[in-house]
Amino acid sequence: MIFQQYPIVIGALGGLASLVMLANAWVPSDPVIPEEPVTDAVFVHLFEWPWRDVAAECETVLGPAGIGAVQISPPQEHIVLPDWNFPWWQRYQPISYQLESRGGSREDLIEMVERCRQAGVTIYADAVINHMAGMESGVGSAGTQFTKYEYPGLYGPEDFNPCRTAIDNYQDATNVTQCELVGLADLDTSSPQVQAQLVDYLLDLANLGIGGFRIDAAKHIRYEELGQILDQLRDRYSGNLFIYQEVIDPGTEAVRKQDYYVHGNVIDFKYGQFVSEAFWGLNGHTLANLETLGEGWGLAPSNQAVVFIDNHDKQRGHGGGGNYLTHKDGARYALANVFMLAFPYGIPQIMSSFAFEDSDQGPPTYPDGTTRPIHENGTDHCFGEWICEHRWPAILNMVAFRQATQAQPTVTDWWDNGSNQIAFGRGDLGFVVINGDTTSLTHTFQTQLPPGRYCNVTVGTLTEDSQACQNQSSPIQVNEAGQFTTTLDGLSALALHVGAKLPIP
Repeated sequence: MIFQQYPIVIGALGGLASLVMLANAWVPSDPVIPEEPVTDAVFVHLFEWPWRDVAAECETVLGPAGIGAVQISPPQEHIVLPDWNFPWWQRYQPISYQLESRGGSREDLIEMVERCRQAGVTIYADAVINHMAGMESGVGSAGTQFTKYEYPGLYGPEDFNPCRTAIDNYQDATNVTQCELVGLADLDTSSPQVQAQLVDYLLDLANLGIGGFRIDAAKHIRYEELGQILDQLRDRYSGNLFIYQEVIDPGTEAVRKQDYYVHGNVIDFKYGQFVSEAFWGLNGHTLANLETLGEGWGLAPSNQAVVFIDNHDKQRGHGGGGNYLTHKDGARYALANVFMLAFPYGIPQIMSSFAFEDSDQGPPTYPDGTTRPIHENGTDHCFGEWICEHRWPAILNMVAFRQATQAQPTVTDWWDNGSNQIAFGRGDLGFVVINGDTTSLTHTFQTQLPPGRYCNVTVGTLTEDSQACQNQSSPIQVNEAGQFTTTLDGLSALALHVGAKLPIP
C-alpha cells in the first residue's frame, strides 16, 4: 500500500457473456477452516469488490475457471473520507479491527468465505498491520471516533513508535521501519501489547476461514518483529496460512526482500517492470530477453515469489514508480498476462480493476459512499466502470493452461526471432506463441505435444461436448513430428495444452 503524500494524510480486450448468480439462497453454517492453503495456485485481486460480489464471482467465474484464491481489500474498520470523495486509500487507514468496512459487514464476510470455499476458492485478506490512520481525527466505517494516536479501546500514544515524522531516508533501515509512512501512525510492533492486538485480529480472520494474508507495508515492519507476530499467530492457529509480504525492493535500499523470506513469500515488484518493459521495448528489453527471466535477474527464488504485471499501486504510479503495463494498454497488457501465466516462475496474481481518472479515485459508489455492486439482478457491470480484466478470455483461459502444465516446471523448445516474437513449450503438456510485434508472424513451430487438433485457448475453449473450439474457425493441427504451422496477427497469441486437445473425429 503506497499512495501519494497528501497534506491531509500527514497533517489535519473483449468480454464474456453476463453470468447469472446461483438461484438458491446461501444458508449460513459454521465456517470450515481450510486445512491447506492453495499456495501454488493462480489468484486474482478483486480490488475494492464488496464481499457479496466476491462470493458471486467465486461461484460463477473463478471456481469454474480454476482460479485458486482471491485477494480481498482490507476488511477492518477504516476511516471514511467523504470530503475526498471516498478515495481507494481510505481502506488502508485502520481505525479498529472490527470487520465492518466498505466491503461489507462481518456477516457478509463470513458468508463470502463459505460460499467461495464451496466453489473451491480460498480467500486471502490484505492485512494492514504496520500502522493506523494518519488523519488528525475522524470517524471509521463502524462509527468509531478517533484522534491520531488515540484509537478507543485499542491503542494509545504509548503504542506508537516515537518517530512522529515521515520516512525520508530509504538508506536507513531504522528510518524506514520506525518512522511514519506518508504520515500514517506507525505502530510499535516490538511492543507485546501491540503484537497481541495484531495477532488477535489475524487469528479472528483465520478462524473465519481466511486462508492467507498479504502483509501490507511489510517493508516498514522490522522483519524480526513481523516474525514474532506471525510465529504467535501460527502457535495459536492449527491450520496452515499462505503469507505473502509487500516488500518493495529496488535492490538499492537498506531493507531487502530476502530478509523476509523466512516468514513466507514476498511480492516481487521487479517482475512486472521487467515484463512490461520487454513488451514496450524499453531500456533495451525485448521479448526474446525473457527466456532467462528469473532469479538471475535479481528476482526472488521462484518458490518465494508472488508476481504480477500490475497491481493497484503500480496502476497509479505509486510504490516506487517504474514502467508497468495496465488494462489501459489493451492488447499488450493481455499478452503480458499470457506470458506470466505460461512462463514457469512464481505464483501469479491477476489484477481486476475499476476505471479511474485520477490516482485518488475510489471504486464506483453511490453518493453516500456505498460501493456500487458488480453483480446485480442477474446481470453484472463488468467491462465498464468495473474493468474485470480477469475475465478477458486471453487471461482467464490461460489459468487452465498453467494448471495443465504445472507438472513440467521448465521451459522447453524456446524460439524467438531475436526481437519480439517468441514461442516456448512446457514439455509435452503445452506450447505458447506470443507475437509482440505489430506485424504478422508465420512460422512452423517444433513442439513436444502429442499429435492432434488443439484449441487456441487465448481465443476460446472447448465446447461443452468437446467436439469443437469456441470462437475460432479451425483448431491447430499438430503433426506426428510435433510441428504445426500458423499465422498470427500482430499483438496476438496462441496457446495450446493437452486439456484443450480435441478428440479424434
